[in-house]
Amino acid sequence: MPPLTVAGIYRRQHSLRILLLVKSFQLSDDLYVLLFENRLILIELTGTRLTIRAMETDANEAVKSNVAEKAPAANGSGFNQILGIKGAKQESDIWKIRVQLTKPVTWPPLIWGVVCGAAASGNFQWTVEDVAKSIVCMLMSGPFLTGYTQTINDWYDREIDAINEPYRPIPSGAISENEVITQIWVLLLGGLGLAGILDVWAEHDFPTIFYLALGGSFISYIYSAPPLKLKQNGWIGNFALGASYISLPWWAGQALFGTLTPDIVVLTLLYSIAGLGIAIVNDFKSVEGDKKMGLQSLPVAFGEETAKWICVGAIDITQLSVAGYLLGAGKPYYAAALLGLIAPQVFFQFKYFLKDPFKYDVKYQASAQPFLILGLLVTALATSH
Repeated sequence: MPPLTVAGIYRRQHSLRILLLVKSFQLSDDLYVLLFENRLILIELTGTRLTIRAMETDANEAVKSNVAEKAPAANGSGFNQILGIKGAKQESDIWKIRVQLTKPVTWPPLIWGVVCGAAASGNFQWTVEDVAKSIVCMLMSGPFLTGYTQTINDWYDREIDAINEPYRPIPSGAISENEVITQIWVLLLGGLGLAGILDVWAEHDFPTIFYLALGGSFISYIYSAPPLKLKQNGWIGNFALGASYISLPWWAGQALFGTLTPDIVVLTLLYSIAGLGIAIVNDFKSVEGDKKMGLQSLPVAFGEETAKWICVGAIDITQLSVAGYLLGAGKPYYAAALLGLIAPQVFFQFKYFLKDPFKYDVKYQASAQPFLILGLLVTALATSH
């Protein structure tokens, strides 16, 4: 039998909290089956009373099957571990675990958003200074503030992850509570510090970038943390996430090199509806835990079949609306280019996502999202001319 790991059974009843070094399978809110040294143990929680009983081993294979289904692959990838995605190798190096918590795979859209904002400003020049400014802005948006967002989200999701992905760094105990909280503060303060530096560098009379960073950080907090916990509502939470990934980095890049105008604010908020659709893709992997924890993600609230159509509708209709806006603004070539980038996204939606959003979520995003972010750049270039 392989070494035991922390399955992460978090259950609070009258201040009772249990954390067992076992592999587990939850039968109901109060019943857990534990696989320990090839024996099945039944744990029952009633009020403040804890009852432990041995079980017959007839169900042994079923429990093993469930545990294996939840566990990462034995030959997990170190590359996936660093990126913070499925199929990750179990890691003991604390610094690799810290990077994993920041989920570098989520940084590129924010970095690209800064590029789009700089392009939309019409003032970016390929000088050493402008390139250096943009790199600092990317560091602020990606590793620091997105890293902060992902870490704090994992912290407040630790009980859900104990059900959905018990091998993740926090529920598995691979990183301590104090280490996680320290990381949250370092990334937040580092990101806000870089925002202040960029305002000084750009000689802003008003610290626009600092307040954008502060506002985005606040949204990240209330998205994950109680009592508001925006992610409990599929519509509000996913739109907040979409705006954070599309609008905020664009605004930061445009404010760094030019002026953030009301029409750009409206246009990017419209584009954030596509971001809402992208966020729904990630909700499918957490359906089981969301149901148990009472979170109304769209796949839970509307059912998986309806939710996947809401997802692709939000992505496609938004981009078609933006293409219509560009056409009406006298930018027919940019509108045509955007339409050309929507077509392959629709193809991959039917090939992967609509066929099985659970099995093909990562493959769909890897195939379709490059075309969506290229569409963002097309839109940015259109607004700069």
